[in-house]
Amino acid sequence: MDDLWIYLSVLAPSVGVGLIFWLAMRAIFRADRGERAAEAEIRREVAAQPGEESGEARRVGPEEPHGDVDSDAPSDTSPR
Repeated sequence: MDDLWIYLSVLAPSVGVGLIFWLAMRAIFRADRGERAAEAEIRREVAAQPGEESGEARRVGPEEPHGDVDSDAPSDTSPR
């Protein structure tokens, strides 16, 4: 019976860390699923708005640079 407690005390930290990892990953995946569902709902609402010239939904997200920005030019991000 003493051996059983020794084995359990040796395995307990690994099982505990594994459980914490599983709970953290489960929370991340659930949050991602909810975020994707919310984004899909927003995209459907935007696509369903009247007055759209084409059947395609407008882009939802950060603005893209306009023609006055040269995207092929290297950016100077070196510290001065």
